[in-house]
Amino acid sequence: MEFLNPVLDGFGVVLVPQNLLYCLMGVVIGMLIGVLPGLGPAATIAILLPLTYGIEPVTAIIMLAGIFYGAQYGGTITSVLLRLPGEASSVVTVFDGYVLAKQGRAGTALGIAAIGSFIGGTVAIIGLTFLAPLVASFALDFGPPEYTALALVGILLVSTISGGTKIKALIAAAVGLLLATVGRDVFTGAERFTFGNLSLADGIDFVPIAMGLFGVGEILYNLEERHRAASAPAKVANVWPSRKDLRQSSGAIARGSVLGFFLGILPGGGATISSMVSYAVEKKRAKRPERFGKGAVEGVAGPETANNAAATSSFIPLLTLGIPANATMAIIFGALLIQGVTPGPQLISEDPELFWGVVNSMYIGNILLLIMSIPLVGLFVKILRVRGAILAPITALITILGAFTIRNSMFDVLLVVLFGALGYLMKKFGFEPGPLVLAFVLGELLESNLRRSLLVLEGDVSGFFTRPITAVLLAIFVLVAVGPMIQSALAKRQQRQNARVSADS
Repeated sequence: MEFLNPVLDGFGVVLVPQNLLYCLMGVVIGMLIGVLPGLGPAATIAILLPLTYGIEPVTAIIMLAGIFYGAQYGGTITSVLLRLPGEASSVVTVFDGYVLAKQGRAGTALGIAAIGSFIGGTVAIIGLTFLAPLVASFALDFGPPEYTALALVGILLVSTISGGTKIKALIAAAVGLLLATVGRDVFTGAERFTFGNLSLADGIDFVPIAMGLFGVGEILYNLEERHRAASAPAKVANVWPSRKDLRQSSGAIARGSVLGFFLGILPGGGATISSMVSYAVEKKRAKRPERFGKGAVEGVAGPETANNAAATSSFIPLLTLGIPANATMAIIFGALLIQGVTPGPQLISEDPELFWGVVNSMYIGNILLLIMSIPLVGLFVKILRVRGAILAPITALITILGAFTIRNSMFDVLLVVLFGALGYLMKKFGFEPGPLVLAFVLGELLESNLRRSLLVLEGDVSGFFTRPITAVLLAIFVLVAVGPMIQSALAKRQQRQNARVSADS
């Protein structure tokens, strides 16, 4: 029962009127952002970071978390009604959701998605409640060598699992690590890569990088892509699904909840991969797989449940280990640091109000999403008719003003513009900004713990392998780094053997 006391106290934190209001604001903004194609929760949270400066840490993180999981459902609306995924995690929802809408069953698709999202999110929150303290207690055994190995694994996993080619992802991660070294050396006080500029003496702030890459960069890229004209939205009728639809989709919702929860914990997993895996699983185990792509309710229920479960469970490595699992978690990690809160195994014991307040706010947020999801569809569809040429300048202005208000510095505005141009070029040439931001966030953790480890071990690198947890993490690092190369070499060898056999015959 002692375990449940801080959990119940967390509900007291959430039910404070101010926190409830910001939770509501978060999920509404999240749904709105999910509806607007291309912007995404990472860009929105990056743009809104300056607004969190003047409010309490727990209130700020409750709002930012609401934006994240609210965006997962918002992307469903345009996927179903307009065949236009508002979020990357909603891409697979297009396959069957839009077909259902054309069949006059848009309400069924949206209703199933709302119920699946609620169940998947709730299951993941329950899992988060019971699993996070176990992970945190295990992580208390972590010292500098363990954190060094963990940071290495996190950077490599996200770099190799993210979208785009692995080489490009690794290059982006390398740039992020390089940017993390700019500024004054913590150990010696020497200035590094500042080029005599006093504004860079304390290093590059996380906020201009996030706002530039995800905010300005996304705006510029989406303006170029705005030629994708949206068709007239389908009419929404029969809002809630029938009993037959619920029976048909119940298995998919159950499997999507479990799949999404575990895939969300993995670095680089997240909502997008979870939704795709869920769709593939449902299609593979279906008695009539040919139904998929032609209006199968399971094709909406499984992925939508999985992406919401993954969005919630990705908070586990962030809050308990201090390792962000995806780009959006990296932005929230930055927001926590800005608020003076360091995510990690000590967070549950040192700041239980914040930890359980944020976790329990997700229960309330999911209920709010379920209540509001259908009534607000009409409003979001009207917003979709606003031209990008109008929305983009407004968003860019908010971003620039936000960057300036951080420290009233034009240098920060210049950094946002520079990183915005970099973000645009990265998207243009197929580089994902996620690995760069994640490597930047983890770069300081990696460097400081590596140097502490070498001091503790007196420069003996072999000492890393004498510690069980570090040895296991480094083995995983080697496996992830070398595994794909071995697999590729074996595949080429098999192709050569097949070619010889066909030539001999």
